[in-house]
Amino acid sequence: MSPHKKLRAVVVDDEAPARRKILRFLKDEPGVEVVGEADNGEAALEVIQKHSPDLIFLDVQMPGMDGFGVVESLSALGPDSPQIIFTTAHDKFALRAFDVHALDYLLKPIAEERFRAALKRAQNQSAKPADDFSFRLQAMLEQMERERSFPERILIHENERAFFVLVRDIAWIESERNYLLIHCTKKTHTIRGTLDSLLKSLDPKLFVRINRGNLVRLDAIREMVPWFHGEYKVIVQDGTELRWSRRYVSQRPELLKLS
Repeated sequence: MSPHKKLRAVVVDDEAPARRKILRFLKDEPGVEVVGEADNGEAALEVIQKHSPDLIFLDVQMPGMDGFGVVESLSALGPDSPQIIFTTAHDKFALRAFDVHALDYLLKPIAEERFRAALKRAQNQSAKPADDFSFRLQAMLEQMERERSFPERILIHENERAFFVLVRDIAWIESERNYLLIHCTKKTHTIRGTLDSLLKSLDPKLFVRINRGNLVRLDAIREMVPWFHGEYKVIVQDGTELRWSRRYVSQRPELLKLS
């Protein structure tokens, strides 16, 4: 790449404040031109296809298609794949994989000094052949596939007791302020936490977030009734009726496609 050519960058993160922070940092970089941004994996692929960026700041944890899903889709580009700087909150498997394969990442909350260092490495790397980066990216994906797993049970603390609940016994989960109500087949348990944090530890093949306050295990859905404006009424096995909002339907479009 010519030393006078700007790096064309795309910023992908489902959290608006995180996107704004990176965009603010990039605003002061004369060698970078921001050509697009996205708040989910599907939108990211559209922006990347449209603008063909040189560099992507890519969030690892996103609802629906996560950062690794985006990378898998991009891996078909081979040596033409853009460089990627991953951003992540606490994915320990990802951190190890990034270190092993010398791929850069930024740990949230992102410190400006660390950001500048990662960007400088990306600018230096842009002058080198892309096939080495593509090879390391593919190797990391293969390692992630081997290592990453999701828990089969979650720990519950109630009064003076602690015990495990099997994930497969959970029907649905609702948020209540700083607590989560875990609705199982025969009983409801309460734990402290947020839906965002719990969702990151659950297998997306098993669970779906249907609105701001509810997660549902897919196999616990008894029926879905089309509702207004592209929404659905979800009826869980225990008879509970929940709303699958249009915003969250759009985050998991693959679930509603005919096989």
